[in-house]
Order: sequence, then structure tokens, then C-alpha cells
Amino acid sequence: MDLIHIEALELSARIGVPEEERAVPQRLTINLTLQPSADFRALSDTIEKTVNYFEVARAVQAIARERPRCLLETLGEDISAALLKGFALQAVEIELRKYILPDTAHVAVRLRREK
Repeated sequence: MDLIHIEALELSARIGVPEEERAVPQRLTINLTLQPSADFRALSDTIEKTVNYFEVARAVQAIARERPRCLLETLGEDISAALLKGFALQAVEIELRKYILPDTAHVAVRLRREK
């Protein structure tokens, strides 16, 4: 199985259960593991035949900014659905991190979705 991985992509999102928390954009990070539809051996060193990870990163950042959400889980679902719809992927795994709780490095949600 061939995979593309993006580690610790910085996001900005209005997210949180209390309204006050959603009032100001927060820093989030995401780890993405993408399973392309095409096997790497079939790429012929041509970007058009693969998943452009620059475009994936920009799409994920735009989704995070597009509207406020209460739950990190909802943002994770929105991102995975958009990536599976918009890119030639068989599956996507994400870990979405939020830096909100005192005395913790982060809280995270993880999910895997397939076409």
C-alpha cells in the first residue's frame, strides 16, 4: 500500500463548545495519511498522476477556516469527506490536534475514512 503523509500541518479554526471559545480562531494541527488511488509505480514521475499534497494542504486549511464548529470531531469528518470527494484517494487517516486543556500537550481525534 502506497501512502502520502503530511505531518503537523498548521490550521486556524473557530472551534469549541462555548461561544466564547469560538469567538477567536485557535491553532490546530493535523497529521494526514493519504492512500492514493494510483500505485506509485504507475506515476511515471508526473504530478498529474498523483495526489498533489500542496493542494491537499491548502484545501484542508481552507476547510478549517470556512465556518465555526463546536466539535473537533465535526471538523475531522468535514476534512475527510472533502478530501475523499476532491482528490483521487482510496482512504484518508487524520489526527486532528487542539491545544486547549491546561497541563496537556494536546487533545486529539483520529479517524480513518474510505471511499
